[in-house]
Amino acid sequence: MRTWGRALGAIMLAVGLAACGDKDAAPTVAAAVDPAFAAEQQQWRQKRYEELHAADGWTSLVGLHWLEYKAHYIGSGPGSGIRLAVGPAKLGMVARDGDTVWFTPERGAALQVGDKPLTGRIRFASDRDPAPTLISFDDGKGQLSLIHRGERYALRVKHADAASRANFTGLQYWPGGPSWRVNARFVPHAPGKTLPIVDITGLTTQMPNAGALEFERDGRTWRLEALGEPGRELFVIFADRTSGHGSYPAGRYLDVAAPDANGQVQVDFNHAYNPPCAFTPFATCPLAPPENRLDLRIDAGEQAYHAPEGEA
Repeated sequence: MRTWGRALGAIMLAVGLAACGDKDAAPTVAAAVDPAFAAEQQQWRQKRYEELHAADGWTSLVGLHWLEYKAHYIGSGPGSGIRLAVGPAKLGMVARDGDTVWFTPERGAALQVGDKPLTGRIRFASDRDPAPTLISFDDGKGQLSLIHRGERYALRVKHADAASRANFTGLQYWPGGPSWRVNARFVPHAPGKTLPIVDITGLTTQMPNAGALEFERDGRTWRLEALGEPGRELFVIFADRTSGHGSYPAGRYLDVAAPDANGQVQVDFNHAYNPPCAFTPFATCPLAPPENRLDLRIDAGEQAYHAPEGEA
């Protein structure tokens, strides 16, 4: 378990921090003043761990390959135009025709889409399509998918045996506590308003910006711009004074329920979580917009992830 110095005693009494030395277990929440709060936090942390560490979770990513030409042969063999870190020596060919991408499997390659063998050319649907295509290989351990960012496409590769998954060191948490579960007021924007969001690749995307969340802390009113459509769940990307000082430098994420009929919503900063880029170099994460960089220390939620020595 990580050493927390002089704050350890107070943390364990107040909220309970993660005990993350065991990579095979989700972080635990120690007994708190409110057992119901501690139980709820533990349940959330368990689910978060399981999603990250799933066979197809973010820790299983082993590659991100941008499609630079109209067609690419792909596979793990030396003759492949896009050489994968895992999988068959010859997997198939990816070809782009305008806004349509096709995948043609290599003859003899053991591939599946869903529960059906893949034996002929198919349209390769991206993560921007209603039903993205997932091509599995290595008896289901490997997964190939297509992502669409701006005008570019890329292959995303996952594998259950990824070193980043096998060596996952677990999650660390700030002390947090019930006081970081705040009631916020939803301030709606005009219909159709968007907010420019830059991702880690430098691409700027105009994302729906339903409104802002205002809450009180330390005698001040703070404001966070929320992404999403009116009347639906909201998504917040924020940075604070812990960013780069114990928290992931690029910021953290929050999922927030849709506001109630009175425009009220609960924001639980104990559930602030790291973007996928904190765990893998093969993700394309949106970054906190200038509007959401708070001059406030939010010592709640996930801390920065520390990969094993020698691992990117």
